[in-house]
Amino acid sequence: IIQLFLRQGVRHADRGEFTLRAFLNGQMDLSQAEAVADLIASDSEASHDLALQQMRGGFSDQIKELRQELIDFASLIELELDFGEEDVEFADRQRLEDLVQQIQKVIKALLDSFHLGNVIKHGVSTVIAGRPNAGKSTLLNALLNEERAIVSEIAGTTRDTIEEQLNINGIQFRLIDTAGIRKAQDSIEQIGVERTIEKIAQSTVVIYVFDVWNVRPEELWKDVEDFLEESMVLTKGSKHLFIANKMDLNPYTEPSDYYKEGLISKENLITASALNRMNIDYIKDKLYEMVIKDPSMMDQTIVSNSRHYDALHKSYEALDAVLSGLTSGITGDFIAMDIRQALHHLGEITGEISTDDLLDSIFSRFCIGK
Repeated sequence: IIQLFLRQGVRHADRGEFTLRAFLNGQMDLSQAEAVADLIASDSEASHDLALQQMRGGFSDQIKELRQELIDFASLIELELDFGEEDVEFADRQRLEDLVQQIQKVIKALLDSFHLGNVIKHGVSTVIAGRPNAGKSTLLNALLNEERAIVSEIAGTTRDTIEEQLNINGIQFRLIDTAGIRKAQDSIEQIGVERTIEKIAQSTVVIYVFDVWNVRPEELWKDVEDFLEESMVLTKGSKHLFIANKMDLNPYTEPSDYYKEGLISKENLITASALNRMNIDYIKDKLYEMVIKDPSMMDQTIVSNSRHYDALHKSYEALDAVLSGLTSGITGDFIAMDIRQALHHLGEITGEISTDDLLDSIFSRFCIGK
C-alpha cells in the first residue's frame, strides 16, 4: 500500500515534519516544539511532566512576558531617537533600571534551575565505588530490589561496570556498580579499575562503600584520601555519600568513629547492611535529597535545554550592559542597542528570531514524522 502511494507522488514525512509545520503555522513556538522531542525521549515521570509543562507553554509564556516588557520600554527609547534633535526623554531611566533588574532576577532564577533541569532530563549518574568485597554489588541489588549483579565472598568478583536504572520519586538514577579499587592482580582487573575511574569522571554522585567488619577508621580515612587524591580532578563537583556496610556483622560500631573533619561526617555517612536491606530506603531518600535540595522547585519553571540556557545567559549579559550604560549616563542609541541584543536572545528561545540552520538542527533530532 505504501509503495502504491509513493508511486502516486506521496513521500515519506521528514524528521519532525509535523511539529515543524505546527511551528511554521504558528500553532506552537520553538521551545514548545523542542518539548515535543523531549516528551518522546522522556524516561521518567519527572522528565515526562517537565516536557509536558513546557509543551503546554509554561516556559515560553514567561519568556514572551519578559520580552514584551522590554519591547514596551525599547519603543520609548527608539521614539527618543526619532526626536533626537529636540532632546526629549520619553523613557524614565530609573523605571528602566528597575525593570531591567526585575527581568534579570527572573532570568537568574531560570538559569539557576538549569542544574535541576539537567538532572530531570538526563538522570543522575551514580557510581558505587570502594574496596573489593565491600558489598558494592549487594548494595546495587538491594537498591534495585533484584539480583542484578553476581555476589560472591571472593574479592574482585566484579571486573567490569554494571549499569542499571533506579527511579526515586520520579528522578532517574543511573546506578553504576564498579570493580573494586585496589592494585590490580592481572591485566583484566586493571581494565576494570581504569573503567571505574572513567565512570567516576562522568558521575554526579559517588557512593563509597566500606566494610565495618574489616576496615578500621584509620584505614578508611587513608583509603578515602587516596581515592580522592587519585580522582579529585575527575570528581570535581561530584557529591559523595559514604555507606558503612555490613553492620549486621559488627552491630556495636559507632558511626561517629568514622567521622573525620572535612572528609566524613554525619551528613554524608549512612550505616547499612545491604544483605539484610537495613537502611536501604534511607539511602534512596538521601540520594534524592542530594540532587533535589528544594523539592518545591519541581513546581516552578525549570530550564532543561542547553540552547535555552545559552540564550538566557547572553540575554542576562546584554541587560548587564544596559545597567552599566544607565549608570555611566550613555546616550539612548547605545542603550537601545543593548536592549535589542537582549530581545534578540530571548526571541531565539521561542523562535521569534530563528534561522534555517537552527531549525534544521532542532528538527533533525526528531523521529520520522512527529
